[in-house]
Amino acid sequence: MFRPPLALASLSGEADAAWARQGVDYAGAAFLGGIALDDDSRAAARKLVERDRTEFLPADPVAFVDRQLEALEDVPIQPAFNVRSATPEPVADAARVCRDREAYLEINAHCRQAELCAVGCGETLLKDTERLARHVETAADTGATVGVKVRAEVSGVDLPALAGRLEDAGATFVHVDAMDTESVIEDVVDASDLFVIANNGVRDDETVRKYVDYGADAVSVGRPSDNQTVLERVLAAVERRLVTGTP
Repeated sequence: MFRPPLALASLSGEADAAWARQGVDYAGAAFLGGIALDDDSRAAARKLVERDRTEFLPADPVAFVDRQLEALEDVPIQPAFNVRSATPEPVADAARVCRDREAYLEINAHCRQAELCAVGCGETLLKDTERLARHVETAADTGATVGVKVRAEVSGVDLPALAGRLEDAGATFVHVDAMDTESVIEDVVDASDLFVIANNGVRDDETVRKYVDYGADAVSVGRPSDNQTVLERVLAAVERRLVTGTP
């Protein structure tokens, strides 16, 4: 899906086009966002800002997605946008922008902030397989390349089974925050033909090797995505383990 198979993972209120440009020498893809799309998710994002979290809250979130992707048109990196919505219709609007800008759309079923979960986003969406599948179907019907950001170790969620359902719904990739259960990557890989991006703790050759051994197609870097030293180290590991296949 992208080369090198190293992605920059979205950081709320921080991962914009300028952030993506800083990582262009290291990553093959950059997941911008997350961005709250509908009224409920935007209200939740405002509550997060009130307690000093950073969030993107433009007047028109879909136009914001378009502007940020336009700013990356001349940048040799695969852009993607992580979106939050309690309802599927706004996801389709963002998906059409991503389609037209040749970007990927990533549906956020990952965030665990109470404000977002209370309105049906993030982990609440992750726990509702059929509602999440409708989000994917609605987005994929636009012709966009669609995936989902998920989290391991969520009670009641069978990630391998979910991956198969998301594939049936039209997803192309799944971005897995493995938490402390790295072996879940192998289970997801075995359960579907989705492109699997492994996330959490990717810092060096050892962590990249572990995810590659479990079958990941790519890895992503979150919090240290603006740390040149970490990115250089991870890129070297990715080229060794995933590009050339060195054991």
